[in-house]
Amino acid sequence: MPAVKRAPPRRRRLPRQLLRRLRWAGPALLCVGIGAAIVLARLPLAAALEQRVADRLVAATGTLGFAVTDIEVEGRQTTDPATIMDALGAVRGTPILAVNPSRAKEKLQALPWVRSAAIERRLPGTLFVRLVERKPLAVWQHAGKQELIDRDGAVIPVTDLGRFARLPTVVGEGAASHARDLIDMLDTRPALAARVSAAIWVGERRWNLRIDRAIDVLLPEDDAAGAWNRLAELERTTALLSRDVQVVDLRLRDRVVVRTSAVPASEPGPGKKPRIAGKST
Repeated sequence: MPAVKRAPPRRRRLPRQLLRRLRWAGPALLCVGIGAAIVLARLPLAAALEQRVADRLVAATGTLGFAVTDIEVEGRQTTDPATIMDALGAVRGTPILAVNPSRAKEKLQALPWVRSAAIERRLPGTLFVRLVERKPLAVWQHAGKQELIDRDGAVIPVTDLGRFARLPTVVGEGAASHARDLIDMLDTRPALAARVSAAIWVGERRWNLRIDRAIDVLLPEDDAAGAWNRLAELERTTALLSRDVQVVDLRLRDRVVVRTSAVPASEPGPGKKPRIAGKST
């Protein structure tokens, strides 16, 4: 009889449901691995290692010619050059890729005179800085102190106001936010505007001007520009402000009220000095 051979053992097939699960598990495990790598990279030790590697790579770019050779600054008038260099954190020879434009921009815009800043790396070796500086408009006197303001009425934090003595002074709470419109109006008559030493914001609605440090000009709440032009024409045709005038009231459209300094009541006798009376009301 022929020998009976033992049949080879049959392979057990995995259930279809399990095979389907294994096919989905592969990509999922891959995603988990990537996520774990990202988490590990954020650990202090890994981050420090990554930073050291990055620093060495940046330093290597400097030896390849990507180093700062020129720093071009556009728009600088008042900001100190050394302060700009400090904000950039760069000198000649610094790897240009080591300069962080965003960080430098933040530092520059924190400076008193800088309104806005933009920094560009122009490879291989030029840093370009564009500044928009704040323009001093007037000295604001309020609450017992004086501060320099720009056209937006914002305070420019400087300590020495001596070099801004030729700027007009605006006085009173709220004066700073209205100063730009006032100065623009005054500039339409530059010869007369040069004689305005101060402007007082009255009642949160109108201005009084001090001219030649002696004469008060009361402007109306409405159509202050029209009143200013009337005053300029009066000065041109009659030299009104060169007379013995103390107050010029322009608050009425159809007339100009002028108050003069008090006139001595009588001629002084021999050896007597003339007596000047007080301000008229």
